[in-house]
Amino acid sequence: MQPLLTGLRIVEGSAFIAAPMCGMTLAQLGADVIRFDPLQGGLDYRRWPVTEAGTSIYWADMNKGKRSFAVNLRDPEGQALITELIIGGGENGGIFSTNLPARGWLSYESLSAQRADLIQLTITGDRHGSSAVDYTVNCKVGFPLMTGYPDDERPVNHVLPAWDNIAAYQAALSLLAAERHRRLTGEGQKVEMTLADVALATMGHLGFIGEMTVNDADRPRLGTYLFGAAGRDFMTRDGIRLMVLAVSPRQWTGLLEATNATEAVAAIAASEGYDFSHEGDRFRARESLCPLFQAWIGAHDYAEVAASFDRHGICWGRYQTVRELVEDDPDVSPDNPIFSEVEQPGIGKYMVPGQPMTFTAVERSPARPAPRLGEHTEQILSEELGLSSAKIGDLHDRGIVGIPR
Repeated sequence: MQPLLTGLRIVEGSAFIAAPMCGMTLAQLGADVIRFDPLQGGLDYRRWPVTEAGTSIYWADMNKGKRSFAVNLRDPEGQALITELIIGGGENGGIFSTNLPARGWLSYESLSAQRADLIQLTITGDRHGSSAVDYTVNCKVGFPLMTGYPDDERPVNHVLPAWDNIAAYQAALSLLAAERHRRLTGEGQKVEMTLADVALATMGHLGFIGEMTVNDADRPRLGTYLFGAAGRDFMTRDGIRLMVLAVSPRQWTGLLEATNATEAVAAIAASEGYDFSHEGDRFRARESLCPLFQAWIGAHDYAEVAASFDRHGICWGRYQTVRELVEDDPDVSPDNPIFSEVEQPGIGKYMVPGQPMTFTAVERSPARPAPRLGEHTEQILSEELGLSSAKIGDLHDRGIVGIPR
């Protein structure tokens, strides 16, 4: 945790990935992020992966460092408590982030009528008002039909929810931009974002839309080939699979030297009319070039290949399972300062990351665990809303708020 946003207060009503990850990002940077949930937990409270006892590891990792407020969202008194929490907090409060249906009492119109400088971020599925998740958005933009091998026409759904992740960081950036605007002008505002638009914008930024529009060309399935440059997976003699690529001129000459392929590659360039100083020609000649590299890599064990590639400045990586990553890779250990061992209630001790950024002006602290559901309800009612112990007890007894014992 890096306390750069200490004092900033954000109220969050969220589920699944984009909005919770936005809040978790800001909480790990020191903001006071208060997540409100129904008394029995929200839509993602038991989302997989879970422990044998059914505790959601996903929920714990997605809500590190937040405070939890458990409240009856259907009861008008519970709604009034959340409203007061959202519009309160002085100059550092009045910020609400959500990907839940922000209608009625949670709408920007309703909340901003009670606090004119309110900042509200809403994340929705698409601009037409339809629901969407990463998988359905990915279908729309075409990646599942560009992923995989040329001899298999089935779509490949990527296991990484890329659009949710990008949306989360865009949302955090948007909230900080809106907060800066408010500090300078005194103006609040509603910030709207859709998961589909995040994907569409990214497709444009990466050149996919321009490629189709200008070149009238469908991006083919390439297996593990790197589009537009030299790169593919290769297998060592002892059965270790590597991803090897050469984008820069130095990486290219290093790959030729390491694999003893300089003369053979020059012969291919002469016979087939390629100029391999251009990375595009390295891609076009991939079917001729890659067997040369595979021949050398396949004749050597992993340790020899790794040593040679490192010596020649080649960009490469070893394919490994998540188990191998967690159990064998020192980058997922206290050797890496972004990781720390955290005691998570209901789960136990395990390695969790903080934010990947390092700021020289503040010292990095260990990541903070996620709260138990409703862990801070009593504290929030007392310190943030100024309620007496008797009133808090009454709200609990009548099922308006949840306080774990």
